[in-house]
Amino acid sequence: MSTASDADDDQTGRFVRQPNGRIRPLSPHLQIWRWHITMLASILFRMTIGAASVGAILVIGWLGALAFGPEAHAGVMAFMGSPLGLLIGFGLTLVMFSFILNGGRHLVQDTGAALEIAPANLLSHLSVWGPVVLTVLFWVVLFAAGKVSL
Repeated sequence: MSTASDADDDQTGRFVRQPNGRIRPLSPHLQIWRWHITMLASILFRMTIGAASVGAILVIGWLGALAFGPEAHAGVMAFMGSPLGLLIGFGLTLVMFSFILNGGRHLVQDTGAALEIAPANLLSHLSVWGPVVLTVLFWVVLFAAGKVSL
């Protein structure tokens, strides 16, 4: 427990006296913490959740176009075949692979395994860089098989 003398004697600035008079340590901040791969994996996973929400809205739009008939569906498919549509598809593929690999990381760590520094870093590297590699390979196969073209 922090005491008043901790704040009065503190030369590092790690303690602060709150307005109610209590002495509390300052919370760690990005200026104090050094960046590491597990932080990046966590932040990117949260970002993919937002991107997946946008993807869900696009799927709902596609289903709506499907319900409105062949002309509306053809318009959506033409957009998805455009360079911007392909870029969106590439991004959503990246999100999908990120969910798969981050979900695997969470599944392993939720069992209590791989919580030490080296295995946690390895799983984080896999969940950060793996989606990029898998997405590029997936789209290379799509273009090579002739399923997608510009």
